Amino acid sequence: MSPQLSGYPGKRTAAVAAVAGLVIAGAGTAANATTTPVPHTIAGSSVPFTSTAHSTGTVAGTTRLTIQLWLTPKTAAAESYATAVSTPGSAAYGRYLSPSEYAARYGATAAQASAARAWLKSEGFTGISTDAERDYVTATAPVSDIQAAFKTTIRYYQSSASATAGRYRLYANASALTLPSSLSGVVLGVTGLDNAEPIQPIERPDSIPAKPGTTPAKSAATGPTYPCSDYYGQHTATIDYPKAGTSYPTAVCGYSAGQLRSAYGANTVNTGKGETIALVELGLTPGMFTTLQDYAASNGLPAPSAARYKELNIGNVSFAACGDGFYVEESLDVEAAYAMAPGATEYVIGGDGCNTGYSGLQGLFDADLAVINGNGQHPLATIASNSWGSGGESQAAVITDIEHAYLVKAAAEGVGEYFSSGDGSGVLAPSSDPYAVAVGGTTLGLGKTGNRLFETGWSDDVEFNYQGTWYDDGEDGASGGGPSELWSQPWYQKGVVPTALATVAGDRGGLVRSAPDISADADPYTGMLVLLQNLSSTGAVTGYEPVDIGGTSLASPLVAGIVAAAQQGQKRPFGFIDPAIYKLARTSTSAFHDALPITSATPAAYHGVACDPYYCGLLVVAQFDDQSWDMAGYNGQVTLKGYDNMTGIGTPAAQSFVARLRAAQVGP
Repeated sequence: MSPQLSGYPGKRTAAVAAVAGLVIAGAGTAANATTTPVPHTIAGSSVPFTSTAHSTGTVAGTTRLTIQLWLTPKTAAAESYATAVSTPGSAAYGRYLSPSEYAARYGATAAQASAARAWLKSEGFTGISTDAERDYVTATAPVSDIQAAFKTTIRYYQSSASATAGRYRLYANASALTLPSSLSGVVLGVTGLDNAEPIQPIERPDSIPAKPGTTPAKSAATGPTYPCSDYYGQHTATIDYPKAGTSYPTAVCGYSAGQLRSAYGANTVNTGKGETIALVELGLTPGMFTTLQDYAASNGLPAPSAARYKELNIGNVSFAACGDGFYVEESLDVEAAYAMAPGATEYVIGGDGCNTGYSGLQGLFDADLAVINGNGQHPLATIASNSWGSGGESQAAVITDIEHAYLVKAAAEGVGEYFSSGDGSGVLAPSSDPYAVAVGGTTLGLGKTGNRLFETGWSDDVEFNYQGTWYDDGEDGASGGGPSELWSQPWYQKGVVPTALATVAGDRGGLVRSAPDISADADPYTGMLVLLQNLSSTGAVTGYEPVDIGGTSLASPLVAGIVAAAQQGQKRPFGFIDPAIYKLARTSTSAFHDALPITSATPAAYHGVACDPYYCGLLVVAQFDDQSWDMAGYNGQVTLKGYDNMTGIGTPAAQSFVARLRAAQVGP
């Protein structure tokens, strides 16, 4: 047995699984033909926010929803294979399965799919179909039939900061779901019964409240004005800030593609030629290719080729019908990935975002699977950037199970799934899954020539001045990460992650998964200048606005683009790269820029920036790399030399990262 397969530690412990309800409970024995089937509860199918949110009524019984019954694959067996094909040096390294081969070996069976379809039909569902690789069965029914089938009630809930449906009313199943005992072991989970929006880890520097106690909003507040900086330290501001001095660099206006290419050492040889990057979105924005053309022209990049830009609209949903809650995200993803890999093909996958069961996570899951399943013989891409999260690790356990099943599948097929690690203290799913590449964020200072001045873990403490008084707003964005409450330490992190960062407080024994894995620029005060469409209600482009955007939503497509450049011309896709990059972290100090903490020895100009009332709503001072237990949700994250749980093993170091990642691909 290969060393990497011995005692694979990337699974949840039995104790944690029991607490989280990760196993479908109540299977028992099948009822005989003369008795009514005994229902069993799908453990972990309750929606967490329904236990605290105020219900505002029930959804009309005539409302039709499209749901999916996710079928149970042989995930435990597939994990060993995914581990072997992803680990350099393994005898099976790089011997990826095709989607159809994976389905035959590890997917749900045709009998499982048939049983699920038959039950749905018996309960009055229509439009019943199974996807090509038997991941799920889709069906549509009025809410009245859905409630009767699953023995639950679909209710509306008051939106909150932790759960919202955006422009729609928030709804969810009010209790755990039940199924006939005959489907025990057949159904992994159910989606489409709630419409809570996914988390978009995207930040802008104008997110400061206009005054204490109000919601964030850019305003025309009066006060001192000074320009933002085209590069770090270009302009400084003198302000009356009592805590840490009076002179601060001004916030960066947003780095150009050329500046970010300089920061991460992109060149004109390794451009991602021949590679494909999938960008997973919810809905599609009209005219995005035209926007990319204009972005490239304004940034001095090669003109995009229509032959290397593709879109897949799952469900063929029009912008006019459903809108696009990801249109800012999509612009950021498309432009950031292109900045790093202008020679790669971009494949923008738009999950169905209509409010009929798809406006929550279901559409994103389907978009990811469209990439992984491809045409049955090959995935659509071997690099997939996901600038979204499903929630904290306390999310519904069936969601965690569904995500884990398709991430293991992706690794076995040679698809690298890159996930933003979040924009605040704490661990964001599914980035913490052992088969996801968790991309964290940094604060990046670039000089006039694109030279690197400093790079540290992204964690901003913000204070703002309102009518002459300074108020501490606390954490205003940070790289997500920290020790996992669900997952044991995966094999690839052994010997790299310090024990203190792989330990969970309390009585849980053993080391755990730590996030993130790798990182790139994410701080909105040192973010990227994005060309953002101004759209009419019908999706017509009425102009453009250059907007400074950050968040780990920026970091993920940046890293995906850099990996595409490294993968160019190689005999096999890199696939799930965590085993390779942690191997590099053990053996090479030149493959990564080590994001270092801000200390008393750090030049004062690198400690933070000032932002004027026009740009940030009020006079603001943002202090960098500021972690403390008084921040809401803080879980002990820290920036350190070497691996840390703000930035992982660091950021890609120019062509050294490219060369060494290629050299690390050792296999038959």
